[in-house]
Amino acid sequence: MKVLKISGILTTAIVMLIMFAFLVPLDLKGMSKDSALHKKRIALLGEKIPVTSDGWSVIFHNEFIKKDDLKNWVTEDWAAEKNNELQYYTPSNILLDDGFLIISSKKERFKGREYTSGALHTKGEFSFLYGRVEMRAKLPTGKGIFPAFWMMPDQDNVWLPEIDIMEHLGHESNKIWTVLHWENEEGELRSKASYHEGSDYSKDFHRYGVEWSTNEIKWMVDDEVIFAVHKRDGAVIPDEPMYLYLNTAIGGNWPGSPREETEFPQQFLIDYVRVFQKEEK
Repeated sequence: MKVLKISGILTTAIVMLIMFAFLVPLDLKGMSKDSALHKKRIALLGEKIPVTSDGWSVIFHNEFIKKDDLKNWVTEDWAAEKNNELQYYTPSNILLDDGFLIISSKKERFKGREYTSGALHTKGEFSFLYGRVEMRAKLPTGKGIFPAFWMMPDQDNVWLPEIDIMEHLGHESNKIWTVLHWENEEGELRSKASYHEGSDYSKDFHRYGVEWSTNEIKWMVDDEVIFAVHKRDGAVIPDEPMYLYLNTAIGGNWPGSPREETEFPQQFLIDYVRVFQKEEK
């Protein structure tokens, strides 16, 4: 009987440990540690679709566990021609490893540029109108490093309106920028923007997201609302399907060029990207 009791206690303890590992968010801090912990997470999650709550249903998600998770993403292959940026976007800088999407940025000469980086998007593959978007990621760092997660209309040669879910200047490692851009009736660019100061976002994984509705957009970091814009305040809320865009730019008008102390390569580590919509009643 004592042996049976001990066996039962051990079984219960093992089950509780597995449940704890599944439920508690992973705070991953280094690649070697990331790999070990993330393999554990993969074993626990398997093929399960993320659990939803508060009336939200998953309509799109990539956990970046298997190659098939990139089937809805288009990788860029071009020399960026906007904002005086310095990188060439090459597909070779997009990698899946240990359950992460990795966007690498390197100091290397390639097709006339001094730096290479990565960009990918869902244009023509997946777009949506209104909902909640969330990414869990650890950001690259350093002067001239400019990771972003954003959305644009699913049309050719159209970039406005634009919802910048997360923008980060690598030399301001504790600051996240949130921006809405649109064009007014006179064809002039208009924007509403804010920034949030927190911890060093290059040290740990955090969740970045927006809730987008007909009248309002709310930006969140780790489920905390950090900024919101509303129609009543003069903002033009996008009312057309939009697609997702992930990239790390190097240099340019806003972040400035990398300095000697900027370390390369840099990595933008994305754990997952998920899109939700409210269930219709």
